[in-house]
Amino acid sequence: MNLRARLRDDSDHGGVLLLDGGLATELEAQGARLQGDPLWSARLLHTNPQAIKAAHHSFLLSGADVITSATYQATIQGFVQHLGVSSDTARELLASGVCLAEEAVMAFGCEQRATRPVVVAASVGPYGAFLHDGSEYSGAYADKMSVEELKAWHRPQLECLAAAGAEVLALETIPSVKEAGALVEVLREFPNCNAWISFSCKDGTHLSDGHLLQDGVRVVGRSAQVLAVGINCCPPEWVEPLLDSVVALRSPDRKWVAYPNSGEEWDAEQGWQTSEKTTATIPALSDTWIKQGAALIGGCCRVHPDQISELRRHLKTRQPTEEEAADLGM
Repeated sequence: MNLRARLRDDSDHGGVLLLDGGLATELEAQGARLQGDPLWSARLLHTNPQAIKAAHHSFLLSGADVITSATYQATIQGFVQHLGVSSDTARELLASGVCLAEEAVMAFGCEQRATRPVVVAASVGPYGAFLHDGSEYSGAYADKMSVEELKAWHRPQLECLAAAGAEVLALETIPSVKEAGALVEVLREFPNCNAWISFSCKDGTHLSDGHLLQDGVRVVGRSAQVLAVGINCCPPEWVEPLLDSVVALRSPDRKWVAYPNSGEEWDAEQGWQTSEKTTATIPALSDTWIKQGAALIGGCCRVHPDQISELRRHLKTRQPTEEEAADLGM
């Protein structure tokens, strides 16, 4: 299903499309051991593709309108380096992420006799995800790389995903303006693909590299192929101030996307811990994000299918404001 068409048309949730949650989180709930793996959930494209389809199915059951492929940390070089496969096999594995998501959608439709159109978004992580050193939350590597080097890195992944039939790319957790600009330039080489770009941020106004979110929005907003811009994998309470910081850049042609993590924090010794800073859930905060113009809402790390179900119920029962109703032509 085409994302541009879904964003243009009314959805079941008052003009808002529901994203899935943390795919790796659901895979771990099924028993997969991913922590410390340089390929993260992408390893299962090689070792257990059925587990990936099962995880997609869980989010489809929860009501997601959009599911993302298990390709965030999937790269040709990464597969060659960590699996010992050929570059051709690496390309096949990368493409299989899109195929598995599409197969899950088709199976779900037959099983549930569902008429709900579902979008498959091919996930593309930043260069820092390949480095596997947490630098997708700092963007420090961008200072040492040229735009052309970043383009050369991302091009093979986008080429594979486009060849696999991906109509929309989820360019996720991008920590720097430079890398976002490089991605927009590479995207032009694949005119049949659209995308959303979501940034990693370090507080309520700044990207991980220190630039303002509005700087990133201006850079990627020049592309007609970028259907939505926003943030992911940040604490839920950061979303409102981040969207407030770009309110002047809002336009009918620019949608916001927001899918924070659960608010839990990772501790190397104790694992995931509830943050004292997080006092509200994604459903409770989502009303404000929608008023700010968010049209794609979901969750990232540690957001389970039951939380997406809760968000779906909330979205179905909320009443659009007069301004939202006017935007939707209601």
